Amino acid sequence: MTGKVYLIDVTNRDGVQTSRILLPKLSKTMLNIYLDEMGVYQSEIGFPTLKHEVNYINGNLELAKLGAIKRIHLEGWCRAVSEDVKLTFKNCPDIKHINISMSTSEIMIQGKFQGRKTWKDIVKSLIDAVKTAKELGAETVGINAEDASRTELDRLIEFALAGKEAGADRFRYCDTLGTDDPITIYERIKALSFATKFPVEMHCHNDLGMAEAVSCAGAQGAIEGGVDTYINTTINGYGERCGNCDLVSTILALKFSHGLSQKVHLDEHIDLEKSWKIAKYASYAFGLPIPINQPGVGANAFAHESGIHADGALKDRRNYELYDPEDVGRGEPELLETGRIITTGEYGGVKGFRHVYDKLGIHFQTDDEARTILELVQYANLHTQKPLTDDELRLIAKYPDPVRKILTVNI
Repeated sequence: MTGKVYLIDVTNRDGVQTSRILLPKLSKTMLNIYLDEMGVYQSEIGFPTLKHEVNYINGNLELAKLGAIKRIHLEGWCRAVSEDVKLTFKNCPDIKHINISMSTSEIMIQGKFQGRKTWKDIVKSLIDAVKTAKELGAETVGINAEDASRTELDRLIEFALAGKEAGADRFRYCDTLGTDDPITIYERIKALSFATKFPVEMHCHNDLGMAEAVSCAGAQGAIEGGVDTYINTTINGYGERCGNCDLVSTILALKFSHGLSQKVHLDEHIDLEKSWKIAKYASYAFGLPIPINQPGVGANAFAHESGIHADGALKDRRNYELYDPEDVGRGEPELLETGRIITTGEYGGVKGFRHVYDKLGIHFQTDDEARTILELVQYANLHTQKPLTDDELRLIAKYPDPVRKILTVNI
């Protein structure tokens, strides 16, 4: 087996669809930067067809040109409809990566389209959309089968091969309702991979509490079927209903599971030590706590109380720990200072502002020079409704023009 597993994080598209939460565009930008630092292959950054996403997406593409975002693919999502693809490239001319989606299960075709579309219509719309994306300059196109887990295998093969022939680069298998189990998905993805010889993305939801297990089993099936595979994740497992496949848990499974670590090889660019930083920032930005028992980054991930466990861990931590706190970057500084502090924000003045930036090693020659950035910081604080982190402050000072775009909307 020579295939490899790459990670495509969908926090900024699927994770932000978590009910009852909002994520500011500046925070979405920071997540793209952190995912890039972590070595993640691609970030699904949002919806290029939505007006309130356009400036944010274009600002991030500009940050990539300037070198603030270095390696990660920034990818947009839209329906597998030519009109949506055209609007995507009209709104975001520099976008190079796109995933296009269409429902494939009979229950959704009947339930959503109410007789307006047949299976043939679905396949034709997909082919037209792929060709349109390639004609408009897309470097990679992923084709998404929504509700793939409730779609007949023959139809999935037909869908994948139609997209492949039209010029697509990957097939996304969406376990949209989280209904798959590890054994079934392994068998289906292996058969699909043998039949199509086409790279497969695993997109799994957590409605039955198996998102990571199902994703990893599907990835193994793809690799045994002879193709590279991609696992879709969200930071801290955020997402609709019960959430998506968690980023850190998935990396831990692929690195430390006795079976998976031997059979399924993870992209070597992944830096697990960035886990703590990105999980803490996402929790702060979303305003959602990290569960106490979350693998790797939860408060109790390395806590021992039972007498037998505590004694064993003290003698040799390998008795009761698969990996070390340092492996996931535990011990990084907190996002915000504690104790006596001077902050800057919506109502901050120039003297306090310069003091904050001096501590970050960023110095302004004059108050007038500082005020230009101060006004942007004030607006960013109003935008996020939270104290700005050091990394956010650094980004604003170094790249004020893209940040200014990210914080605004044209409607």
